[in-house]
Amino acid sequence: MSAKKQQRVFIGMSGGVDSSVSAALLKQAGYEVIGVFIRVWEPAGFVCNWREERRWARRVAAHLDIPLLTLDLSKEYKQRVVDYFISEYKAGRTPNPDVMCNKHIKFGVFYDWAMKHGADFVATGHYSQIIKNEFTVSKDKEKDQTYFLWNLEAEQLPKILFPIGKYTKPEVRKLATKFKLPTALKKDSQGLCFVGKIDFKDFLKREINEKRGDVLDEQGNIIGHHDGVTFFTLGERHGFEITTKSPDEKPYYIIAKDLKKNTLTVSDKAYSIRAEKLEVRIEKTNWLANLTKASPRSKTFLGRVRYRQPLQKCQVTSLDLKKGEATITFNQPQIAVPGQSLVLYDKDICLGGGIIA
Repeated sequence: MSAKKQQRVFIGMSGGVDSSVSAALLKQAGYEVIGVFIRVWEPAGFVCNWREERRWARRVAAHLDIPLLTLDLSKEYKQRVVDYFISEYKAGRTPNPDVMCNKHIKFGVFYDWAMKHGADFVATGHYSQIIKNEFTVSKDKEKDQTYFLWNLEAEQLPKILFPIGKYTKPEVRKLATKFKLPTALKKDSQGLCFVGKIDFKDFLKREINEKRGDVLDEQGNIIGHHDGVTFFTLGERHGFEITTKSPDEKPYYIIAKDLKKNTLTVSDKAYSIRAEKLEVRIEKTNWLANLTKASPRSKTFLGRVRYRQPLQKCQVTSLDLKKGEATITFNQPQIAVPGQSLVLYDKDICLGGGIIA
């Protein structure tokens, strides 16, 4: 990664070590680097740490002698990310707000804003790579974030830089020390994209009314209760109460939801056959490669239905580009949660994906 001439890069700086090292690498490579802290919506009544994170970003920018701008996208974040996942939960699905944040905020409004302000490239601290205009997994397979970025547009790839994609997380920490960055020893932040540590259910219960319902076993017997089916997702084993459970029994996992009846069905087997399926239909698809050239119905791809899941062999058994729909058939049964993402790969190349229907 080197700049042929001094090209301008706008980099999203969150105040964390990954974006800090990314900015340092860009400057080392000879780019004109402009840091941008993206301010997003702040939920009333919750402790939000964006001001502290911006202070960290300012320290890093000062250390690197680069400007740091603040871009207020709170309105856009509320409309395109927060309102989206509230409506999805109300519909009984389990959305992934990070996917929407990347699509609409980082590589939506921020990307467009940067291009209008003279950017040659837009960069972030994601663990991903773009090699010869192909979206590729990072060197660090455990930290790889292509799963959250399948909604990038193919036309954007030549204008995007992921400086740390060719490094592992331990190597990034070493680089932070080498560059003497203020964030070298800072812990990674967890939580909703750019907002911070917010308990999903605490937040959702302010937006969606609680409604007591029954918890059923696999035979349909009532064995407990919960405070609203919309607050739960498949595979979850916390938050509901089992009233007939004895102390020596195994934990129960949610294997089915019935939105109309407001019931949860649980099993003491985490991967009960009732929750598994070979065929997964996806909608709102986005493809970064031309699947029709790959004869998808005869080719074996790799796919995952959740972050960090080991890649699973699969085939594209139906593909409708106009409707943005596809059916993916896996070699092994999967627990595919409606609202989450299914992302498709050809070896190390991320081809795109869709929302599980």
